Order: sequence, then C-alpha cells, then structure tokens
Amino acid sequence: VQLVESGGGLVQPGGSLRLTCVGSGFPFSESAFRWFRQTPIKTRELVASINAAGDYTYYADSVKGRFTISRDNAKNTLYLEMHDLQPDDSAVYYCNAASRSSVWNTGTQVTVSS
Repeated sequence: VQLVESGGGLVQPGGSLRLTCVGSGFPFSESAFRWFRQTPIKTRELVASINAAGDYTYYADSVKGRFTISRDNAKNTLYLEMHDLQPDDSAVYYCNAASRSSVWNTGTQVTVSS
C-alpha cells in the first residue's frame, strides 16, 4: 500500500496550488479519502474528505470556499485544489485512505509567504 503526495511549494498569499495523491496497492476506488495538514506546533488537522464515489465532500471551516477535494478513480488519484492561500495554510499536507488509515507517507510541504 502506498500513497504519494505531490504539488506543494512556496506561494504568495492569495495564490493557488493543486496537491495530488496517487495511491497503489489497494482498491483505491473503494475507499474514502482525507487530506490532513500538520505544522510543528499544531496537531494534525482534517482539512477535507471525499467518499468513494466522489459525490460527498466535507471541508473544515477554515478552508471552506477556498479548497476543493476531488478524485479520479480511473487514475487512482486524489486532488486538493487550494485557492486564496494564506500564511495559516502553511503546513505539511498528507493524504490518507479511510480503508488504510494507518498508512501515511511523508506529505508535501505548502508554504505561504510573501
């Protein structure tokens, strides 16, 4: 089982990024997925989630209206589209499969700074 995140980087406030997570080694299309984020001083925070079919999503209040979670089951890929990024969004972002919740990769760093 493997999850590989990518797409992070340095962006100015108000900018955008799209994170990608590619899964392998398990039935990707049968699992709900979550994006979490974590900083050195904060506990891991649930940012967004999506069900297996992709027709139900959840967002933390802090990102609602700015972030969009989506998936392409044909490509075993999960996405997080992030707009109007702010310094408080700086964190390491992780994807996690609900059906394989103990599996974590190294995440992708998002830094929002001018």
